[in-house]
Amino acid sequence: MKNSNTLVRATYLAILALLLIAPLIGLYPVFVMKLLCFALFACAFNLLLGFTGLLSFGHAAFFGSAAYVSGWFIKAQGWSPELAILAGVAASAFLGLVFGLVAIRRQGIYFAMITLALAQMVFFICLQAPFTGGEDGLQGVPRGNLFGLVSLASDTAMYYVVVAIFVACFLGIGRIVTSPYGQVLKMIRENEPRAISLGYEVDKYKLLAFVLSAGLAGLAGALKTLVMGFATLSDVHWSMSGEVILMSLLGGVGTFFGPVVGAGIVISLQNLLADKVGAWVTVIIGAIFVICVLAFRKGVVGELQAFLDRRRARA
Repeated sequence: MKNSNTLVRATYLAILALLLIAPLIGLYPVFVMKLLCFALFACAFNLLLGFTGLLSFGHAAFFGSAAYVSGWFIKAQGWSPELAILAGVAASAFLGLVFGLVAIRRQGIYFAMITLALAQMVFFICLQAPFTGGEDGLQGVPRGNLFGLVSLASDTAMYYVVVAIFVACFLGIGRIVTSPYGQVLKMIRENEPRAISLGYEVDKYKLLAFVLSAGLAGLAGALKTLVMGFATLSDVHWSMSGEVILMSLLGGVGTFFGPVVGAGIVISLQNLLADKVGAWVTVIIGAIFVICVLAFRKGVVGELQAFLDRRRARA
């Protein structure tokens, strides 16, 4: 076990070192920033599905609402990026609270369908509201100056801000999951009636997990708007919820690093194949998903962990 923990820490440090030197070795900063935004989105979703056992089909509502709120405050109100991001996170967390209060008492497919229905309401609000730009979305959102001091117009400066936020959130999610609160969430996922019999108010635990997941998803959406300079209807479309589910399943639900790997696979394939095969990229990603589900039911990272566990058991 000690050797396993050492290997995991060494892997994380190696990845962190790679992130820090990525702009220096020719990796396109905007692509890596986009990947990290969606990796954070997938980690936020995994906190709800992988560690609490709640399948939400409406996470695009939190991602997209924060993208629109942050973009509007920056572009229309002239807010600084840090305040606009906080506003976006607050909006998505509040939306998560509303969604949670409505859906949290349902389970399984009923919970999933309620979140999907509520997310579609958010989509139509974004389509019709005057401040969202309708079908055109919010375009030309400036990055501004962080704390009024650091200009984010440079891709390099923006890149290291995104890396810092991603690393902090990744560590924060790890701390949540390994805390006593996280252990209760795992118990609820594994055996909710037992958690109830032990005296835990499971609805409150699940509601807090839902709000935390929504807030982190909103942070990912706000960062994405800042990086790319726009927020569009695709950010709140139901297909975005499908993408984050795909990322989590590909990488490994219930693993720490699985959603990051899944986001890397999906975003890389979209980036590599979009110009070559056009709309067929969705079909190709779908086929890869089917193959992975059939061959790697625990996801890439989940299967790797299971393989290492079997080797240790034999040794």
